[in-house]
Amino acid sequence: MKLKQADIGKIRKAMEKTLDAKRYEHTLGVAYTASCLAMCHGENIKNAELAGLLHDCAKCIDNSKKLKICEKHNIHVNKIEGKNPFLLHAKVGSFLAMERYGVRDKDVINAILNHTTGRPGMTKLEKIIYIADYIEPNRKQAPNLAAIRKLAFEDLDRALLKILEDTLVYLETIKSDIDPMTQKTYDYYKEVK
Repeated sequence: MKLKQADIGKIRKAMEKTLDAKRYEHTLGVAYTASCLAMCHGENIKNAELAGLLHDCAKCIDNSKKLKICEKHNIHVNKIEGKNPFLLHAKVGSFLAMERYGVRDKDVINAILNHTTGRPGMTKLEKIIYIADYIEPNRKQAPNLAAIRKLAFEDLDRALLKILEDTLVYLETIKSDIDPMTQKTYDYYKEVK
């Protein structure tokens, strides 16, 4: 299904068909949470909902297919992503948002692209999607979740920094690879605060 213009109702139905049930529920949670954060922080509500709906649109694509899509469309794959191709869902998802779902808004595309690692100098929408992905109602396991949920409606930058910090600590604890962009984003926001 290739849409001429982003249509939220059609995209919601497409996500229900494309994603497994658990991922679809998470996606709805992110879309609704992003919409609420957008209302609270004066961001475009429809763009927040759209980015929330599409942030994981490539999550259920097989890892080898993600790598093939990147190769075919000259999407850069760093060393960490090459070793862990499941991390490519943000890059592939931003590509699919444009090509398959007709999204043209650069801020929406970048919010999808950067929702896993963040980036220095994020826009408000990018921060909202990054945070909504972490705090949506179906999330149960993240540390400091209740405090971060409250903080997200008070100060996006402080919530973002806390999520980045907790993510880095978690990845170090389990001895997992850390995408360099996650570290750069943390360092940037720590310096800004």
